[in-house]
Amino acid sequence: MDGSGDSQVRLEAETLLRLRHVALAQNARRATRAQPVGALPGTLSTRRRGRGIEVHDIRLWLDGDDVRHIDANATARTGHLHVRTFHDDPESAVLLFADFRPSMLFGTKRTFKSVAAAEALALAGWSMIASGRRVGLFAVGPDATTFVPHRNGERGMAAVIGGLVDAHAKALESAKMEDDSLDACLEMAAQHLAPGGALIIASGLDAPGPSFESFMTSWARRASLQVIVVSDAFEHERPRGWYPFATGSGRPEWGRFDVKTPAAKDERLMLLAKCGVSAVRLDVEHDPEIMIPELEALDVAWT
Repeated sequence: MDGSGDSQVRLEAETLLRLRHVALAQNARRATRAQPVGALPGTLSTRRRGRGIEVHDIRLWLDGDDVRHIDANATARTGHLHVRTFHDDPESAVLLFADFRPSMLFGTKRTFKSVAAAEALALAGWSMIASGRRVGLFAVGPDATTFVPHRNGERGMAAVIGGLVDAHAKALESAKMEDDSLDACLEMAAQHLAPGGALIIASGLDAPGPSFESFMTSWARRASLQVIVVSDAFEHERPRGWYPFATGSGRPEWGRFDVKTPAAKDERLMLLAKCGVSAVRLDVEHDPEIMIPELEALDVAWT
């Protein structure tokens, strides 16, 4: 699939913004399926509301702020009213990791793997924003990385979407053909992960690097770590036919698959399970709405 002029391989902000309605509809369906967990009143499992107990920031007073949250020390020190803002706990901060390296700029059905990765992250992000979580972004491309700090609310998610679109456009413009190792990219992303926060990775896991397994094992023990393994149709079920490939010298060659290769157990999922990481496989040929059952398997995404 040539992405030079095909809208199916370009990431559009409007598409990711529309996924908000898909995520909210799924949240509503989940709420209607909620069942009481006991016989006593108040035992229905629902989303926690309120500002929480952990101080997130101290800022100037704005009209509408609760007078109970005025910070006396900052007000006395500056002579201007200041208030404290709160969030529930550090785990409310979730960092989305988008892999836009050259290997992700590929697709044989519907769209590029990179676009499907962004769609999945947007669905998860919208759901978490609706649950009162703060969402940030770390996107890695062929030539640069993009970081969007954690924020809550629709404006925060709009900033994440803007970061996804901008990072993907830059990736498509790059002439670089080889992937940087994924482990090095994850090490950079981990520097922006809030203490005790969650990390959701959307990647094909190509060129994982020598430290990938140890990194995943270590972070699975220290933080909530989830992986969306993005898989193209050609990767999990190759039809018969002739296919071009590049040799070690860079010279193009052709090879033939005489029989259709059946879907096999994904070794990437097996490796992640070995590392103790929760993961799902996302098949690119599916529309975003069909991704929801797979994403629901991620503990952090739909709670």
